[in-house]
Amino acid sequence: MRRTFQLDAMDRRLLGLLREDARRSTAELARSLGVARMTVVDRLKRLEGTGVIAGYTVRLGDEAQRGRMKVQTLLRIDAKKSDAVVQALHRIDQVRAVFAINGVFDCMALIEAETTAEIDTVLDAIGSIPGVEGTQSSIVLSVKFDRH
Repeated sequence: MRRTFQLDAMDRRLLGLLREDARRSTAELARSLGVARMTVVDRLKRLEGTGVIAGYTVRLGDEAQRGRMKVQTLLRIDAKKSDAVVQALHRIDQVRAVFAINGVFDCMALIEAETTAEIDTVLDAIGSIPGVEGTQSSIVLSVKFDRH
């Protein structure tokens, strides 16, 4: 069973360093934090064990992202079908994330694709999911910064 706990200043600093570069060695992290390497190892085990750190991933660089289109799509969803809609969205590879939101729309889906034709196909697929009552999409023209 996972326990909840409060992150302290060192946990937050450690997480910040990992967000910048999760491939840093524990020795490098320890030097940056001014603590022993085993302190970092223990902190990482605790953060992973409690689910604060859910995993490590690859973040594509600017060159790999160049040419990829990003679209934010707002969705109005029949509340009785929301779970099924989210499951259907999860099966579409180009849908990178789905967020529950408040207001006129119920969810926001982030879509990534190579071409406008691919985006069009994805939007048609989303619109045909039973329970999706309406959508509104915006193309992301540029990313000014991203802290992911």
